Amino acid sequence: MYTPDELIPFAKELADASATVIRQYFRTDYTVESKADDSPVTIADRNAEEVMRTIIMDRFPEHGILGEEHGHYQPDAEYQWVLDPIDGTKAFVSHSYLFGTLIALLKDGRPLLGVINHPLLNDFLVGMNGRTWLNDRPVRVRPCTRIEDAILLSSPYWTVFEYQNGPAFEALSKRVQRHNNWGDCHGYYVVATGGADIMADPIMNPWDLLALIPIIEGAGGVITDWQGNDAVHGESIVATGGTIHDEVIRLLNP
Repeated sequence: MYTPDELIPFAKELADASATVIRQYFRTDYTVESKADDSPVTIADRNAEEVMRTIIMDRFPEHGILGEEHGHYQPDAEYQWVLDPIDGTKAFVSHSYLFGTLIALLKDGRPLLGVINHPLLNDFLVGMNGRTWLNDRPVRVRPCTRIEDAILLSSPYWTVFEYQNGPAFEALSKRVQRHNNWGDCHGYYVVATGGADIMADPIMNPWDLLALIPIIEGAGGVITDWQGNDAVHGESIVATGGTIHDEVIRLLNP
């Protein structure tokens, strides 16, 4: 078993290497392509993932890798790195800074370490062993004991109505103090660092969600799918500060 002193500096090395690539392309001319699901992809996505894969294969050749852009390498390995070089490509191509790099390390299918790195903010958020740090400073979710006092973040409304119980989510959004549409990893970053109380995504891929689990849990929060089940195998995700989580799940499943 690896220790935080071994893994966190290595994860920071991966984040820094990908950030260097991403910053080279931000607000420059490049071709935006569409994948099979109509989501955008750029040379920055592909090159940032490629540089992380190269570093991992050099340092830990026995480890597997699952990346959004370049697929699976050694899928049966005990340790698996899961990479999303630019989570929020739509924000990236719109010249917005609200995107991040997601890095997770799994052992036997369970997340051991998770990273959200904001290349333009120089913010490195990492969770491991039940703790979460932002640039070496411990962070915690904020206390919130009532839905009526909660700040809710989510993906755009139309995605909720397409993939989940839209009317139930609308009822939740009317109960909270405020609802902002801040999708992708940035919403989970805000919850983990104490700026909001609920983040909800109606549809997720493994590279979108696995890094979030150690981060939210290490900050004292709770993260599950929309039915309250284990987030590891979820296709939808809701993260909260913890105290109101059960009530949020009940509201999403009337």
